[in-house]
Amino acid sequence: MKLSTKGRYAVMAMVDLASHSRGNPVALADIAERQEISLSYLEQLFGKLRKGGLVKSVRGPGGGYLLARVPQQTRVSDIILAVDEPIQTTRCSPGTPAGCHNNKGRCLTHDLWEELGNQIYLYLSSVSLHDICERRILGSSGMFHGGDRPGGSVAAAQ
Repeated sequence: MKLSTKGRYAVMAMVDLASHSRGNPVALADIAERQEISLSYLEQLFGKLRKGGLVKSVRGPGGGYLLARVPQQTRVSDIILAVDEPIQTTRCSPGTPAGCHNNKGRCLTHDLWEELGNQIYLYLSSVSLHDICERRILGSSGMFHGGDRPGGSVAAAQ
């Protein structure tokens, strides 16, 4: 599964908004500059985030966007789903018994990938904007990249 730029940029922008708002509207141009995201792309994303009830717009001088909920109540999964980013790890349509094969059967690994999608969704649902802003996300995942895998080459080389 690969998260598209739409989902990643929406999360980056929302974390920026949560970090810089302090109760005042934040201009999209400021978020665009800090996060190096196209302003027109952010405008599209924030339109979806507003429709999804995650942000509020403030018009006029000093206007911009505010979070619609406190950061503790805004989950990463909410953001990704609000911008129409599916959390899907199978080629099949979610919620249907039909599989991805030509005969509508499921592949042998369907349940594996479907459960992976469920676990990703559960994880993203457990992480709030507040968690990210406060750097409460575990940073140990890097230990499994490269030769540090359990039973991998690092242990064998020593």
